Amino acid sequence: MIIGITGSFGSGKTTVAKMFAKLGAYTVDADKIYHSLIKPGKSCYKKIVGHFGKGILGRTGHVDRKKLGKIVFKDKAKLRILNELTHPEIIKEVKRIIRVGKGKAIVIEASLLIESSFYKQMDRIILVASDKEGQVKRIRESRGISAKEVLKRIRAQMPFKKKLVFADFIIDNSGSKTSTLNQVKEIWKQKGV
Repeated sequence: MIIGITGSFGSGKTTVAKMFAKLGAYTVDADKIYHSLIKPGKSCYKKIVGHFGKGILGRTGHVDRKKLGKIVFKDKAKLRILNELTHPEIIKEVKRIIRVGKGKAIVIEASLLIESSFYKQMDRIILVASDKEGQVKRIRESRGISAKEVLKRIRAQMPFKKKLVFADFIIDNSGSKTSTLNQVKEIWKQKGV
């Protein structure tokens, strides 16, 4: 069983994925794969620097994700280019992990699961919902990004309402962690994964 977890920026996808992991699922974080693929020497690094220039690099020569984010989240065409440069590599790596984990319940956490069309390879899709205030608070605390920047990134993604049609389950992450965990347990039980 392959379960895709998606939702807007800051909705709590990682929290939900960790809860599934505690129940026995093998979890894959597409963001972490992305981060590993943009390190110096990796193919995505070369493509990104080749397209966006060395101005996106930090002092150590690594891609400065904040600099890159400021460029792509204010211009949808540039965001689309970044996704075109990186999504095929990320999907290839996720597929490799899925092949290795055959027979296990695998949870794929990915912000752009639907936008990349990778959702088609999932057995079930879980959409994590949260109120905007919670999203902004979560991201400000975890990444130190301004509220204005968080909202810009949320607006750059597919609207939540459009994602609803792809969801088999919706987890409301606006309440307590206990409430979220209870929803996760219910899905885990229902699907017999």
